[in-house]
Amino acid sequence: MINRLAIIGVGLIGGSLALALKGKGAVNEVVGYSRSEDARQQALDLGIIDTAADSLAEAVSGADLVFVAVPMGAMNSVFEGIADYLSPEAIITDGGSAKAQVVAAAKQCLGEKFKKFVPGHPIAGTEKSGPSAAFPTLYEKHRIVLTPVSETDSAATAKVKAMWQLTGADVFEMNVEHHDTVLAATSHLPHVLAFNLVGMLAERNDCDEVLRYAAGGFRDFSRIASSDAVMWRDICLGNQDAILSLLEQYHQGIKQIEEAIRNQDGEYLIDVFSRAKKARDSRFADPNLIDNSEM
Repeated sequence: MINRLAIIGVGLIGGSLALALKGKGAVNEVVGYSRSEDARQQALDLGIIDTAADSLAEAVSGADLVFVAVPMGAMNSVFEGIADYLSPEAIITDGGSAKAQVVAAAKQCLGEKFKKFVPGHPIAGTEKSGPSAAFPTLYEKHRIVLTPVSETDSAATAKVKAMWQLTGADVFEMNVEHHDTVLAATSHLPHVLAFNLVGMLAERNDCDEVLRYAAGGFRDFSRIASSDAVMWRDICLGNQDAILSLLEQYHQGIKQIEEAIRNQDGEYLIDVFSRAKKARDSRFADPNLIDNSEM
């Protein structure tokens, strides 16, 4: 049982965790903070939080567990803002998508309390944002990755793992570097490609006509281009090395496909497309393995 849960960032990710835990009767009080007064009030009105804090200090004071669910670019300032107001036994965790950057910020700002920080990443979400987007079943049958480091207190990790399991999520542990490489490939790069494709089409004079004939495949892929721009800017900058490495590989593959089309090399195209189809079909034969995550 969590006595007092502090949610820093009361939008989709933080709000959904609060709703899930409240629905399970696993928390006595949820205190929420957002820089936006409107967001705080909306979260209060929707029953996501029980108390709206006016400051970071007020939010974490007396909390036994703190969940930081803010854009990557705001993590450092949040850790700085809460460090002096955390109780000695408070456990801190987060929902950031690029773990190396978050771990570095937490280590720099939290001091001795860093050992109580359990880096985490819920691989779940939608293209919507804000308190009104939150819902209690967001994490059911989704993956939560925890990336504890050598200094992380094992009891704190166990508490955070148990918290996420209460939401219906499957919880895994992974080292920081491997997490950032995997997420760059499966989430960050696809978002970059979707943003670029939709942006490219939007600049065409015949954009409306082109999109009028968009089939389901385009809608499925382009849906993630509706995601929050600030959040994805911060993710790209926070996981720079892994994303740039993958973009270089992608550029090389596109150049080869471009040459094949230019040279009427149908055999090369068949080979590339067939290998991709085989890889995709073999790994996603079970529909339960398909995770409609945004993060």
